[in-house]
Amino acid sequence: MLSQVFYLLRSRSDGKYLCAYPNPDAAVSYLLMFREDYDALSYLNAHAAEVADRFGVESISGSSVKTLLERWGFNGVGVVQDPLLPNIEFLTTR
Repeated sequence: MLSQVFYLLRSRSDGKYLCAYPNPDAAVSYLLMFREDYDALSYLNAHAAEVADRFGVESISGSSVKTLLERWGFNGVGVVQDPLLPNIEFLTTR
């Protein structure tokens, strides 16, 4: 995972990353990551087409993920396996 490149969706208006809150009763957030840039765009077009133009795709190396999680206060990552379903594998850092 450390040598791999991942793709993130980031808001062009406020700079925040797209994240998931799998449990609405808990304040636990997971950074959504995609294995390919076109998977990130497919996810947007399938689930948020009306706001897709407000996001940009950003790449990040696997070795930089931990620093980003700490800086933004995410509890882990959600690696999107299938952007159309969506099928997401959640991994916690704690």
